[in-house]
Amino acid sequence: MDDEGAGQLPLGDALERVKAAHARSAGRAINHTHPAPESPSLAPEIVSAEVAEVGYAARLFAQLSLPYRDPGDAPEWRRRNGALTLIVNPGYVPDPNGDPVRAYPFGVLPRLLVTWMATEAVRTKERTLVLGGSLNSFLRVLGLHRKGGPRGDISRLRDQMTRLFGSRLVVLGMTEHFDAMAAVAMADGYELWWSPRRPADEPLWQSTVTLSEPFFRSVVEAPIPVDLAALAELRGSALRLDIYTWLTYRMSYLRKPTTVPWESLAFQFGGDYKQLRQFKANFLRQLAAVRVVYPTAKVEPASAGLVLRPSPTHVRARGLKGGRPGAGR
Repeated sequence: MDDEGAGQLPLGDALERVKAAHARSAGRAINHTHPAPESPSLAPEIVSAEVAEVGYAARLFAQLSLPYRDPGDAPEWRRRNGALTLIVNPGYVPDPNGDPVRAYPFGVLPRLLVTWMATEAVRTKERTLVLGGSLNSFLRVLGLHRKGGPRGDISRLRDQMTRLFGSRLVVLGMTEHFDAMAAVAMADGYELWWSPRRPADEPLWQSTVTLSEPFFRSVVEAPIPVDLAALAELRGSALRLDIYTWLTYRMSYLRKPTTVPWESLAFQFGGDYKQLRQFKANFLRQLAAVRVVYPTAKVEPASAGLVLRPSPTHVRARGLKGGRPGAGR
């Protein structure tokens, strides 16, 4: 693969070229080498008999995470994973006076929304997704309900949808021999026709979201198969969801044991921790919950970091055709 080149690339190409360049430049270091991941097939094979619902995660968010808490009025938000840096530029929503204010996607719901969008894009091969029966079925699988009110799932979902669809992402990759940048909006546009006061009613018009071409391509060309039942069990914590998705993605290309330093994990998953030991303690608590639903993941903490050993992905990428959420096997 040629390292001579930089600038704006399609999202998937930028990620893979930066990762490959980073792997080559890090080849002289211990515990930092691994082959570039192969793109998983769109036909997953269930590893465990308990896995009944197959969905797909976006590869970008298996490597870089969205905010866990609301960044508020910050002009931008950043997260780093090795050579990759994610910059989130917020969208805008009206405040009570009708004035636009910055609004970031954060927490559990945007992560579940991205999984629904990726799953529907893989299933339909269409950029424009209809938020109707498929989304309702997806919410039921995850144990969410179409109830209204300020704290109801449907009200919070709509708020996070406007935040997510209006945000813009910039992925930067910088290595010794190669720089790359990919800027992408999650969606080109959306129309929401829901009534939070009557969430059980079908909308008079179908609500839709049109994924941006770069994001759509990155999803359908290399999705990450995930178990929706596992997401339902882990939905109480955004960090748990991120760890689960990251682990099953990482295991898809891990060929030998490797140690991920705690400092690197803190950059990738960390929040507002004053000390590294605080992050480590919380990470291990959430990892314990992930291992309950993903027991075949061979991971163990060490003083230097988290030791990963080659393991099966939670949903293997061959054998069973991807199903629609709620359809079962």
